[in-house]
Amino acid sequence: MGDFSLELNDDQTAVRDWIHGFAADVMRPAAAEWDEREETPWPVIQEAAKIGLYSLDFYAQQYFDPTGLGIPLAMEELFWGDAGIGLSIVGTALAAVGVLANGTEEQIGTWIPQMYGDVNDVKLASFCSSEPDAGSDVSAMRTRAVYDQAKDEWVLNGTKTWATNGGIANVHVVVAVVDPELGARGHASFVIPPNTPGLSQGQKFKKHGIRASHTAEVVLEDVRIPGHCLLGGKEKLDDRLARSRERAKSGGERVKNAAMATFEASRPAVGAQAVGIARAAYEVALDYAKTRVQFGRPIIDNQGIAFQLADMRTQIDAARLLVWRASWMASAGKPFTSAEGSMSKLYAGETAKKVTAQAMQILGGNGFTREYPVERMHRDSAIYSIFEGTAEIQRLVIARTISGLPIR
Repeated sequence: MGDFSLELNDDQTAVRDWIHGFAADVMRPAAAEWDEREETPWPVIQEAAKIGLYSLDFYAQQYFDPTGLGIPLAMEELFWGDAGIGLSIVGTALAAVGVLANGTEEQIGTWIPQMYGDVNDVKLASFCSSEPDAGSDVSAMRTRAVYDQAKDEWVLNGTKTWATNGGIANVHVVVAVVDPELGARGHASFVIPPNTPGLSQGQKFKKHGIRASHTAEVVLEDVRIPGHCLLGGKEKLDDRLARSRERAKSGGERVKNAAMATFEASRPAVGAQAVGIARAAYEVALDYAKTRVQFGRPIIDNQGIAFQLADMRTQIDAARLLVWRASWMASAGKPFTSAEGSMSKLYAGETAKKVTAQAMQILGGNGFTREYPVERMHRDSAIYSIFEGTAEIQRLVIARTISGLPIR
């Protein structure tokens, strides 16, 4: 039989345990405070930078793990620590993935280091795709990028919303319309350099969960950027748009959308975040059930509780395996022939919501208070069936992939 193993190697185990230690010793003690403050936890990000956890080098090492498991292992442990702080630490990575998915080697080398800064001057980055009238429906996007050939500049106008680190980031990656007639196929991604005039923060959102992560609107008013800030370059864009126009006429296969390329690459990692939240809530519920005595015995002695915990653990492990499969496939260059990336994100997100709700139920009245962390975990889990593709959109992607039909 061929070799097959789900056992982590020594390097992976060491990295996982190292991140787990940071999550337990630094993130968890600070979680409740920053959730209440609803502010970016700069001191925690600074601590992560000091040990090399918040850095380009760390994410590059995990990204190039040949098994594909480096990123999901890191995500699960960080979000086991706390989802709000975790998203503040990894939010920059989505913008970095946007550059990796669409940029040239020169652009990758130029912009991604500026997204992180260094230990003495920590920076953030923001990926800006959603708009007030364009969430799941990317074809409704209105932010416009117009090329000024005389100056070799792009001029951007519009409003982005739900942007993690929006307005406070050093570097913003913005998806904009360059050819309105092509709908979603007429989009491109742009890097907005630091301190570019015309970019400002709009409304900062007060959220149900992940409250330590900054989420805001980004307003673009006659933002002028050099031509080289178009990810992939003008020649590649012109070629892609020409192919899109030809395929639109012939009804051929669609060319991949700039925003969707970013989301597809990140879905298993987002699923891993949800697994971390679910696992954290399950562990709290398990410990509580072993020590909480009612009617003269620990409540875990009751099948009603024990069976819930059995289901929770089974669902968490199943979600992790879906995430690992999708991550391995992506790393190995295997196509998602059954939308495995969407499967992993869908199931993990639904599992996080279900498991955190069950954990609250097992803790009873205590679970409903902020004295215990499961209340916060339950609030944090809700976003995982909404952002980076709603649960409904994931089901649509899966259904279209397995049927080969344009299901609506």
